[in-house]
Parts: sequence; structure tokens; C-alpha cells
Amino acid sequence: MSAAAKLERRTFSEVRTAGRRLEGYAATFTGEADLGAFRERIAPGAFRNALSGDILALLDHDAGKVLGRTRSGTLRLSEDSRGLMFSLDLPETQAGRDVLQLAERGDLGGMSFGFTIPEGGDSWQGQTRTLRSVNLKEISVVSAWPAYEGTEIALRALQLGAEAARRRRVLVMAEAALWA
Repeated sequence: MSAAAKLERRTFSEVRTAGRRLEGYAATFTGEADLGAFRERIAPGAFRNALSGDILALLDHDAGKVLGRTRSGTLRLSEDSRGLMFSLDLPETQAGRDVLQLAERGDLGGMSFGFTIPEGGDSWQGQTRTLRSVNLKEISVVSAWPAYEGTEIALRALQLGAEAARRRRVLVMAEAALWA
């Protein structure tokens, strides 16, 4: 299974601006996400080991729209008792200007994060999964709306091949129906 096939994403909706800086939480430890077939929660400390790598800040999970990264210092991440906190210096690019304008108007959908799970990084109790350790790959500004309220799924790649593609199409069609 390729790394891209295992990438999972979650969404949260707390963002604020401070000049050209975007700040908030990309994930929190409170509550559970209802993912349909199961529930999920994030344990405190889940991001602790992931923060030392080079993590990207993207617009809508699009690797062609990089807003910052930890390696350059334009993205700063930390884990506190509430969750995964971020501070992002927005670039003077079209994507950066768009994000700033949308954030100032209160039009952003929220934040999301993409991750994989290392061996032993999750545990199950019945139909509830607890993320105890994640390999954080990116955080994303979600310009539209999150798929769910709070820290919940925006796009999930649990299965390979046609089933994963079918689910993505269903999400896109459901989103389009909201605009119709």
C-alpha cells in the first residue's frame, strides 16, 4: 500500500488572523468524530513525535498551493492541552492573498490535517478508534466548508482503488448539490 493511499484527513473550524498571520487549531483533543462506520478521537500527545519533520501548510490539500512549511519557519506547530496549534505566515501569492481575504471576512471553512498512522499508532475499543500517534504530513486551510463540524473527516482514504474514488465522487456530488 502506498503512502498516499493511507493518507487521512480531518477538519476543524477555528481560525483567526493577526496581520498576515493565520492562527488557530488544526485539530483538537475534545470530542469524537462520527465517521459513519466508526467513531474516532485524538488522544493528547498524538502529534508530539510528528512535529519535528518538515510539515506543509496547503490550501485545500493541494500540493500546488503551498502556503508555508515548518522547514522554512513560515509554519509553526505545537501541541498543547487543547490540540494541534498552528501559526502560519501567509505568502504574498494569489493563494495567500485569497486566504487572508477569506479569513478576514469570516468565509473560511476551517482547518484540516493530513496524516498517516505509524504501526501501533491507533487503538480500538469496540467501534471507537483512538489516534495515539500520527505522522503529520500537512495542515490545510479549507476554503469551502468542512465535511463535518469540529475535528472530523474531510476526505478519507481508507480503501484503495475504485471504492476510494467512488467515495470521493459522492462527497463532491453532495457538495455540488448544496450549491444547486
